[in-house]
Amino acid sequence: MSLTPSLYETDFYAWTQEQVKLLSEGKWHQLDLKNIIEEIESLGKQERQQLRNRLGVLLGHLLKWQFQRTHRSKSWLATLWEQHRRLTK
Repeated sequence: MSLTPSLYETDFYAWTQEQVKLLSEGKWHQLDLKNIIEEIESLGKQERQQLRNRLGVLLGHLLKWQFQRTHRSKSWLATLWEQHRRLTK
């Protein structure tokens, strides 16, 4: 373990660009696999959480739309369409 901070720790954007360059050049042995694995895992978790959040908003508004008919509004409808659009995307 090095006492000098890595590029990953000091400049994430520069680290990503370096990893892209190494990948495109096929320099597999120089890749920072530990951190690449961590980042891919994190991206997957973020996507899953975003999906859960969008489904929660959509289901909540669908329930409001169904059971609070007297309170229906254009903003509820807009939210329903927007969440549907983002979920299908």
